[in-house]
Amino acid sequence: MSLKNKILLSFMVTGVIVVFLSAIEYGNFIKIKHEIAYLEATDTIRGKCLQLRRHEKNFFLYGPSEADDETRLVYKYLNDLNELLLTHPVLNKNERPILLHELLRQYEAVFTKIESSVNIIKKQITLANMDKGLISLIESTFTDIPLKAGEFLEKNALVSPDDTLIKELKTLDADIHSLRNIGETIVNMANELDKSARGKVDGAVRTSQLAIIVLLPLFFVVGLGMLFIISNNLANGLNRLVKIVEDAGKGVFLSGSHPKLALRYERDELGILYQKFYEMENQITQRGKELETKNEELLQTRKLAAIGTLASGVAHELNNPLNNIYLSAQVLLREIGDSASPFLRKITEDVLGQTKRVKFIIGDLLEFARGRKIVPVQVDVYSLIHNAYKQIAFVTDVKQIEFTVEGDNAVISVDSEQVERVFINLFLNAVEAMKNCGVLSVRLETANGSVKIIISDTGGGIPVADIEKIFEPFFTTKDKGTGLGLAIVYNIIKKHDGDLKVECEQGKSTTFIITLPASRQKSET
Repeated sequence: MSLKNKILLSFMVTGVIVVFLSAIEYGNFIKIKHEIAYLEATDTIRGKCLQLRRHEKNFFLYGPSEADDETRLVYKYLNDLNELLLTHPVLNKNERPILLHELLRQYEAVFTKIESSVNIIKKQITLANMDKGLISLIESTFTDIPLKAGEFLEKNALVSPDDTLIKELKTLDADIHSLRNIGETIVNMANELDKSARGKVDGAVRTSQLAIIVLLPLFFVVGLGMLFIISNNLANGLNRLVKIVEDAGKGVFLSGSHPKLALRYERDELGILYQKFYEMENQITQRGKELETKNEELLQTRKLAAIGTLASGVAHELNNPLNNIYLSAQVLLREIGDSASPFLRKITEDVLGQTKRVKFIIGDLLEFARGRKIVPVQVDVYSLIHNAYKQIAFVTDVKQIEFTVEGDNAVISVDSEQVERVFINLFLNAVEAMKNCGVLSVRLETANGSVKIIISDTGGGIPVADIEKIFEPFFTTKDKGTGLGLAIVYNIIKKHDGDLKVECEQGKSTTFIITLPASRQKSET
């Protein structure tokens, strides 16, 4: 996972927690709002129930003469309570308000009955044969203490115990007790509703507080935890990268010591950085190998140049004396004629032959030392190869040599004489290595603007210890060799901006690989 994705994940987790916390708080807010609305309704019910009981007491306390206002208020609060219980959205589906509504209906029925009884008793008292003062006293007290009023009338023989008035007073007393019991139940139920509503509000508030107490620290813990993980991961990755850079400065590369380390963070930005650094080290390593190869080639070139300079000086110094010796030997051989003894004639011929051989060696030295100017011409490789093979056929036995040329022909711009000499030297060496019996094959390959000429023989190969030395001047494994043939070949190929390599399979074959440009822009020396 990339660093960007990790940060996004951290924000997403934090965001989810925030959304979750917000959802819980919003839910609690809605719940608290609902419970507060319910509490307001129950508090209103409780208040109206208390007002109902207060006006109920006033109704019985003030007597019929002053009870009209209290009666009106009692009915007003009854209507208000019934309407509130039936229409309020948070109450109309609650079980207790339904029971309360039923109690209020009972209360209203009993109160209506009491009101009717009071009116009947009031008329009966007015019609009774009693003193007006006594009637006024009975009227003002019978609603509050109906039984006392009845006992007073019986005791003073004002009314018979079987009189309708006494019965109405007893019925009124029973109804008053029933009304008061129902009213007390109503008040108790209203108090319970209010208490329950307050408990729910307190519970919702505590839940909200608990959610904040629990989720808010969790939010900070998760946020800080994700931040710590990301920063720790980043810091560890950077420290590891610093270590890798330090190792690279000491020459210890990823590709050499721990090549798989770059793949450990391949999915994030650090992984990309590791991969790029790994690729850079591979390129540096490759450049180092190329530089080492170039340095070896430069060293070889300098070595050849130094030896060439020395060889050129020695060849010039020896050339003149050898010419004199060679001419003197020719004159001596002509002068002695046939009259000389065979022994003297043989010695003179040996001097002439060895002098001629030394002159060839000095010619090779001069060729190696100064070379010749390259005069490039367009020539096809097949012609050069076949011409070179024809020339070696004149100087050595190739009857038992199987010679093949394969691959597509190509036209190259080279000094045909010098490149032909390269083929002659390599072919002669191959024939000598095969002891005039074997397979000599040439294969041509063209790619990327160059021509590759692969020359293989079945001569048994070159010893491993000698492979690195074969292009050095004066190195030879032959009894009569000068050690300059392959050195001259190497110089000619390099002058043509080409490359010469050798591959050897011990006991089976030797392969020389020549790479030449397909065309040349200008003449070179």
